[in-house]
Amino acid sequence: MTCEEQKNADRFTGFADVYDSARPSVPLYPVQIVVNYLDKTPDRVVDLGCGTGLSTLIWKEHAKEVVGIEPSDDMRAVAEQKKAENVRFEKGFGNKIPLENESADAVICSQSFHWMEPKSTLAEVNRILKPNGVFLTVDCDWPPVIDWRAEKLYMDLYGKIKKLEKDFDDVSDTFVRYSKDKHLENIKASGYFRYAREIVFTNEEPCTAKRLCDLLLSQGSTQILLKLHPEMIKKDIDDFCAKVHELLGDKTYSAGFCYRMRIGVK
Repeated sequence: MTCEEQKNADRFTGFADVYDSARPSVPLYPVQIVVNYLDKTPDRVVDLGCGTGLSTLIWKEHAKEVVGIEPSDDMRAVAEQKKAENVRFEKGFGNKIPLENESADAVICSQSFHWMEPKSTLAEVNRILKPNGVFLTVDCDWPPVIDWRAEKLYMDLYGKIKKLEKDFDDVSDTFVRYSKDKHLENIKASGYFRYAREIVFTNEEPCTAKRLCDLLLSQGSTQILLKLHPEMIKKDIDDFCAKVHELLGDKTYSAGFCYRMRIGVK
């Protein structure tokens, strides 16, 4: 573990509840791809950077054993409430996974690989993956497809948040983020995988005005600004939520969550 890794883990302290209630679960589609590529039911799936376990439980019925690895104590405490007979959670980092060599059929990073130093993480993933094992990153684009006016409000405010995140040194010093756009390139460049590709897909989940507001609040960028510089963003968030509730009302929408999945086969 390095200082950078601990910074990124600490970034997810204090909002596990809103994260768990607002973020989407991993759809079944990635599971189907992994099982198809393996041509069998996995003996062990490792969910690396599992957060509150939203990305872990989808594997419960599709693997003999599922292990969620999460460095944030706050996030892992919520995940622990979801453990089952074949699902367990352990503390660990992307480049320090507390598992044996060649012990996993699949390793998944759902909304997490961009918080891990790619070279050392991929080396560790390679260490625990069995021959023919599958590694995949699953990332969701924000916001979900729900109403273009609400989406624009989200994008405009989140754009401001990302700019403020860079403008304040005390904010930008609290994390190290690696580009999602380079996930596939990093997988290929590692030399550990004989086949790699990107797959884009969507999944529908119910979404309300409250959930859209909570999705914004589930972002680490939003949370760190609220902690360190609330005067810069609190009113904007309140205005955003008021406008979203006015636009969407009490209706529950079937929102499209858009995903980018990068896959490597060892």
